Amino acid sequence: MLNNITPYKDSAASKKEQVASMFDTISGHYDGLNRVISFGIDIKWRNKVVALVKKTNPQRILDVATGTGDLAINLVRTGATEIIGLDISAGMLEVGKEKIFEKKLDATITMVLGDGEKIDYPNDHFDAITVSFGVRNFENLEQGLSEILRVLKPGGIFVVLETSIPTKFPFKQGYTFYSRRILPLIGKAFSKDKVAYKYLSESAAVFPYGEAFNNILTKIGFKNTVARPQTFGVATIYTATK
Repeated sequence: MLNNITPYKDSAASKKEQVASMFDTISGHYDGLNRVISFGIDIKWRNKVVALVKKTNPQRILDVATGTGDLAINLVRTGATEIIGLDISAGMLEVGKEKIFEKKLDATITMVLGDGEKIDYPNDHFDAITVSFGVRNFENLEQGLSEILRVLKPGGIFVVLETSIPTKFPFKQGYTFYSRRILPLIGKAFSKDKVAYKYLSESAAVFPYGEAFNNILTKIGFKNTVARPQTFGVATIYTATK
Protein backbone atom coordinates (compact mmCIF):
# COMPACT_ATOMS: atom_id res chain seq x y z
CA MET A 1 0.00 0.00 0.00
CA LEU A 2 2.82 2.40 0.89
CA ASN A 3 4.48 1.85 -2.49
CA ASN A 4 1.28 2.99 -4.23
CA ILE A 5 1.58 6.48 -2.72
CA THR A 6 3.62 8.59 -5.12
CA PRO A 7 4.10 12.37 -5.49
CA TYR A 8 2.87 12.62 -9.08
CA LYS A 9 0.00 10.21 -9.65
CA ASP A 10 -0.17 10.83 -13.41
CA SER A 11 3.54 10.16 -13.94
CA ALA A 12 4.84 6.93 -15.45
CA ALA A 13 8.13 7.34 -13.56
CA SER A 14 8.93 5.05 -10.63
CA LYS A 15 8.30 6.21 -7.08
CA LYS A 16 12.05 6.54 -6.59
CA GLU A 17 12.38 8.83 -9.60
CA GLN A 18 9.36 10.88 -8.54
CA VAL A 19 10.65 11.33 -4.99
CA ALA A 20 14.07 12.45 -6.24
CA SER A 21 12.45 14.96 -8.61
CA MET A 22 10.09 16.25 -5.91
CA PHE A 23 12.88 16.88 -3.41
CA ASP A 24 15.04 18.51 -6.09
CA THR A 25 12.17 20.94 -6.67
CA ILE A 26 11.54 21.85 -3.02
CA SER A 27 15.16 21.70 -1.79
CA GLY A 28 15.68 25.47 -1.68
CA HIS A 29 12.99 26.12 0.90
CA TYR A 30 12.73 22.69 2.54
CA ASP A 31 14.52 23.58 5.79
CA GLY A 32 12.55 26.75 6.49
CA LEU A 33 9.22 25.19 5.63
CA ASN A 34 9.99 22.18 7.80
CA ARG A 35 10.51 24.42 10.81
CA VAL A 36 7.13 26.07 10.16
CA ILE A 37 5.25 22.81 9.62
CA SER A 38 6.66 21.08 12.71
CA PHE A 39 6.68 24.25 14.86
CA GLY A 40 10.39 23.59 15.35
CA ILE A 41 9.79 20.42 17.36
CA ASP A 42 11.70 18.34 14.81
CA ILE A 43 14.92 19.86 16.21
CA LYS A 44 14.16 18.32 19.61
CA TRP A 45 13.44 14.95 18.02
CA ARG A 46 16.73 14.94 16.13
CA ASN A 47 18.60 15.81 19.32
CA LYS A 48 17.14 12.68 20.91
CA VAL A 49 18.34 10.61 17.95
CA VAL A 50 21.83 12.03 18.39
CA ALA A 51 21.80 11.19 22.11
CA LEU A 52 20.84 7.57 21.41
CA VAL A 53 23.59 7.18 18.80
CA LYS A 54 26.20 8.91 20.97
CA LYS A 55 25.76 6.29 23.72
CA THR A 56 27.26 3.68 21.38
CA ASN A 57 30.46 5.69 20.71
CA PRO A 58 30.38 5.24 16.92
CA GLN A 59 33.32 6.08 14.69
CA ARG A 60 31.61 5.67 11.31
CA ILE A 61 27.98 6.73 10.76
CA LEU A 62 25.70 6.53 7.72
CA ASP A 63 22.73 8.90 7.55
CA VAL A 64 20.38 7.51 4.90
CA ALA A 65 17.97 9.92 3.15
CA THR A 66 20.04 12.71 4.67
CA GLY A 67 18.28 15.44 2.68
CA THR A 68 19.91 18.78 3.47
CA GLY A 69 22.02 17.17 6.18
CA ASP A 70 20.36 18.44 9.35
CA LEU A 71 20.78 15.15 11.20
CA ALA A 72 24.24 14.47 9.73
CA ILE A 73 25.41 17.85 11.04
CA ASN A 74 23.96 17.15 14.49
CA LEU A 75 25.61 13.72 14.55
CA VAL A 76 29.01 15.42 14.71
CA ARG A 77 28.26 15.73 18.43
CA THR A 78 28.62 11.95 18.77
CA GLY A 79 32.36 12.28 18.23
CA ALA A 80 32.31 10.12 15.10
CA THR A 81 35.29 10.58 12.81
CA GLU A 82 33.38 9.85 9.60
CA ILE A 83 29.75 10.67 8.74
CA ILE A 84 28.28 9.83 5.34
CA GLY A 85 25.08 11.58 4.29
CA LEU A 86 23.36 9.57 1.52
CA ASP A 87 20.44 10.80 -0.57
CA ILE A 88 18.88 10.34 -4.02
CA SER A 89 18.16 14.06 -4.45
CA ALA A 90 21.07 16.05 -5.87
CA GLY A 91 19.23 19.27 -5.07
CA MET A 92 18.89 18.47 -1.37
CA LEU A 93 22.53 17.40 -1.19
CA GLU A 94 23.72 20.68 -2.71
CA VAL A 95 21.90 22.63 0.01
CA GLY A 96 23.42 20.33 2.60
CA LYS A 97 26.93 20.73 1.21
CA GLU A 98 26.66 24.51 1.53
CA LYS A 99 25.58 24.21 5.18
CA ILE A 100 28.41 21.78 5.95
CA PHE A 101 30.99 24.03 4.25
CA GLU A 102 29.77 27.08 6.19
CA LYS A 103 30.07 25.16 9.46
CA LYS A 104 33.55 23.88 8.46
CA LEU A 105 32.46 20.27 8.91
CA ASP A 106 33.47 18.96 5.49
CA ALA A 107 36.42 17.08 6.98
CA THR A 108 33.96 14.92 8.93
CA ILE A 109 30.80 14.85 6.80
CA THR A 110 30.67 13.66 3.19
CA MET A 111 27.46 14.04 1.19
CA VAL A 112 26.95 11.22 -1.31
CA LEU A 113 24.41 10.88 -4.12
CA GLY A 114 23.07 7.35 -3.86
CA ASP A 115 20.17 4.96 -3.44
CA GLY A 116 19.20 3.83 0.06
CA GLU A 117 17.89 0.59 -1.42
CA LYS A 118 21.23 -0.17 -3.09
CA ILE A 119 23.87 1.11 -0.69
CA ASP A 120 27.31 1.17 -2.31
CA TYR A 121 29.30 0.16 0.77
CA PRO A 122 30.58 -3.24 1.93
CA ASN A 123 28.98 -5.49 4.52
CA ASP A 124 29.40 -4.62 8.21
CA HIS A 125 30.83 -1.18 7.43
CA PHE A 126 29.06 1.30 9.74
CA ASP A 127 28.90 1.50 13.53
CA ALA A 128 25.58 3.36 13.41
CA ILE A 129 22.97 4.13 10.76
CA THR A 130 20.20 6.72 10.98
CA VAL A 131 17.20 7.72 8.88
CA SER A 132 15.21 10.86 9.61
CA PHE A 133 11.84 11.15 7.85
CA GLY A 134 13.05 9.03 4.97
CA VAL A 135 12.02 5.39 5.27
CA ARG A 136 8.49 6.10 4.07
CA ASN A 137 9.96 7.37 0.80
CA PHE A 138 11.57 4.03 -0.03
CA GLU A 139 10.08 2.43 -3.11
CA ASN A 140 10.62 -0.97 -1.49
CA LEU A 141 10.70 -0.58 2.30
CA GLU A 142 11.95 -4.08 3.07
CA GLN A 143 14.70 -3.83 0.44
CA GLY A 144 15.92 -0.57 1.95
CA LEU A 145 15.90 -1.97 5.48
CA SER A 146 17.70 -5.12 4.31
CA GLU A 147 20.45 -3.00 2.76
CA ILE A 148 20.80 -1.01 5.98
CA LEU A 149 21.11 -4.25 7.96
CA ARG A 150 23.75 -5.51 5.52
CA VAL A 151 26.09 -2.51 5.88
CA LEU A 152 25.59 -2.16 9.66
CA LYS A 153 28.26 -3.77 11.83
CA PRO A 154 27.23 -6.55 14.23
CA GLY A 155 26.32 -4.84 17.48
CA GLY A 156 25.72 -1.56 15.64
CA ILE A 157 22.68 0.64 16.26
CA PHE A 158 20.01 1.63 13.76
CA VAL A 159 17.86 4.66 14.65
CA VAL A 160 14.83 5.82 12.68
CA LEU A 161 12.87 9.04 13.21
CA GLU A 162 9.60 8.94 11.32
CA THR A 163 6.11 10.40 11.42
CA SER A 164 3.36 8.41 13.12
CA ILE A 165 -0.29 8.93 14.00
CA PRO A 166 -1.48 9.73 17.55
CA THR A 167 -3.93 7.17 18.92
CA LYS A 168 -5.58 9.15 21.73
CA PHE A 169 -8.34 11.77 21.59
CA PRO A 170 -8.08 14.68 20.83
CA PHE A 171 -4.54 14.40 19.43
CA LYS A 172 -5.54 11.89 16.76
CA GLN A 173 -8.35 14.11 15.47
CA GLY A 174 -6.18 17.23 15.62
CA TYR A 175 -3.33 15.53 13.77
CA THR A 176 -5.65 14.23 11.05
CA PHE A 177 -7.14 17.69 10.46
CA TYR A 178 -3.73 19.39 10.42
CA SER A 179 -2.04 16.87 8.12
CA ARG A 180 -4.91 16.60 5.64
CA ARG A 181 -6.10 20.21 5.55
CA ILE A 182 -3.48 22.60 6.86
CA LEU A 183 -0.16 21.04 5.83
CA PRO A 184 -0.99 20.88 2.07
CA LEU A 185 -2.16 24.51 2.19
CA ILE A 186 1.12 25.62 3.75
CA GLY A 187 3.00 23.66 1.10
CA LYS A 188 1.01 25.26 -1.70
CA ALA A 189 1.58 28.74 -0.29
CA PHE A 190 5.36 28.42 -0.04
CA SER A 191 6.35 25.77 -2.59
CA LYS A 192 6.66 25.79 -6.37
CA ASP A 193 5.62 22.15 -6.26
CA LYS A 194 1.90 22.11 -5.43
CA VAL A 195 1.71 18.38 -4.73
CA ALA A 196 4.86 17.80 -2.68
CA TYR A 197 3.41 18.42 0.75
CA LYS A 198 0.20 16.62 -0.14
CA TYR A 199 2.35 13.57 -0.90
CA LEU A 200 4.24 13.93 2.38
CA SER A 201 0.92 13.99 4.24
CA GLU A 202 -0.53 11.02 2.36
CA SER A 203 2.59 8.88 2.73
CA ALA A 204 2.70 9.58 6.47
CA ALA A 205 -0.93 8.50 6.83
CA VAL A 206 -0.34 5.00 5.42
CA PHE A 207 3.12 4.31 6.85
CA PRO A 208 3.23 1.34 9.26
CA TYR A 209 4.17 2.82 12.63
CA GLY A 210 4.71 1.62 16.18
CA GLU A 211 4.47 -2.14 16.61
CA ALA A 212 3.80 -2.63 12.89
CA PHE A 213 7.14 -1.07 11.95
CA ASN A 214 8.92 -2.96 14.74
CA ASN A 215 7.52 -6.18 13.28
CA ILE A 216 8.97 -5.32 9.87
CA LEU A 217 12.38 -4.59 11.43
CA THR A 218 12.28 -7.95 13.23
CA LYS A 219 11.27 -9.73 10.01
CA ILE A 220 14.26 -8.22 8.21
CA GLY A 221 16.59 -9.47 10.94
CA PHE A 222 17.06 -6.58 13.36
CA LYS A 223 17.13 -7.28 17.10
CA ASN A 224 16.08 -5.37 20.24
CA THR A 225 13.53 -3.21 18.42
CA VAL A 226 12.03 -0.39 20.49
CA ALA A 227 9.50 2.30 19.48
CA ARG A 228 9.53 5.61 21.37
CA PRO A 229 6.52 7.84 20.52
CA GLN A 230 7.26 11.58 20.53
CA THR A 231 5.01 14.60 21.17
CA PHE A 232 1.67 12.80 21.68
CA GLY A 233 2.61 10.28 18.98
CA VAL A 234 3.00 12.57 15.95
CA ALA A 235 6.47 11.07 15.45
CA THR A 236 8.27 7.97 16.68
CA ILE A 237 11.94 7.15 17.26
CA TYR A 238 12.78 3.52 16.60
CA THR A 239 15.96 1.80 17.70
CA ALA A 240 17.25 -1.62 16.68
CA THR A 241 20.54 -3.49 16.62
CA LYS A 242 22.30 -6.05 14.45
